[in-house]
Amino acid sequence: MALHVLSGDTTFRSLRAVPRFAAELIKKRPLAFMLAGDKQRTIFSANNAQALPGVIVRAEGSPATGDPAIDEAYDGLGLTYDFFWNVFNRNSIDDEGMPLNGTVHFGANYSNAFWDGQRMVFGDGDGELFNRFTISLDVIAHELAHGVTEDETQLIYSSQSGALNESVSDVFGSLVKQYALNQTAEGADWLIGAGLFTDRVQGVGGNPAVLRSMKEPGTGYDDPVLGRDPQPGHMDDFVNTFEDNGGVHINSGIPNKAFYLAATNIGGYAWEKAGRVWYETLLDSRLRSNDKFQRFAQLTVENAKRYKVEAEVCDAWTKVGISVPMII
Repeated sequence: MALHVLSGDTTFRSLRAVPRFAAELIKKRPLAFMLAGDKQRTIFSANNAQALPGVIVRAEGSPATGDPAIDEAYDGLGLTYDFFWNVFNRNSIDDEGMPLNGTVHFGANYSNAFWDGQRMVFGDGDGELFNRFTISLDVIAHELAHGVTEDETQLIYSSQSGALNESVSDVFGSLVKQYALNQTAEGADWLIGAGLFTDRVQGVGGNPAVLRSMKEPGTGYDDPVLGRDPQPGHMDDFVNTFEDNGGVHINSGIPNKAFYLAATNIGGYAWEKAGRVWYETLLDSRLRSNDKFQRFAQLTVENAKRYKVEAEVCDAWTKVGISVPMII
């Protein structure tokens, strides 16, 4: 079952990375978008097949259906849109009012969620290891943030640039959840994917299992079937591997912890300063698609200067083993 999920996952992530696929998306966009600040969500159901997009089951403004996957997807897309609009004045994924579409009940026991360049797609999980993938707001926001990165920077999905791609999605996924719950950096759990694992999956130290911890990478899970969370939180433990596109989901723990440290160093709501620094770095014209941790870190420090938090950001990177000189 795991191999089946992984084979499909590779296909969809490859499609997302192909520029031609993005060009087709642009052709299919409607000529007129909704007014800035107005959401336009459509939820489809694949009815446990793998034909996309499926049949429409909920449209913008329609009432809840009672199907948790449909309603969680609808709400998650809306909360993510609201976050980017209210915090960064960004009008949807592409900043041009792109409608947000989601397909639920994808495949049979499909244990994943992904952004394919046109829509969010959610599996129902297998009930053995994974619950439905709409259950976690930060996972929904994580996948939509891949669309933001694709639109702005197109960080190559391999090695360190790919790990940055994954980390940026974790950052905004966590920030959307914190914004929705009105949590400060100090009060947030900094966990990605809480609730996704079933009770059968063992966590670390008696805690429920999660996909990742930004606060303590490597402590998401420790299970006889899944193994132990492999994420490092420091460059001393950087994993060199050809698997996972060069460790994009593994080594993302390092920039993840840097963001957590920066946000807690600064204090208050993480989206107000630390999140803005990371967002503006993502939009920085100096950021290249193949950049590694070091250059991304340097750009965050430079972008932090306008908010007078460069010392806190610099300290965060230093603590994960990335030395960044402060420019006075």
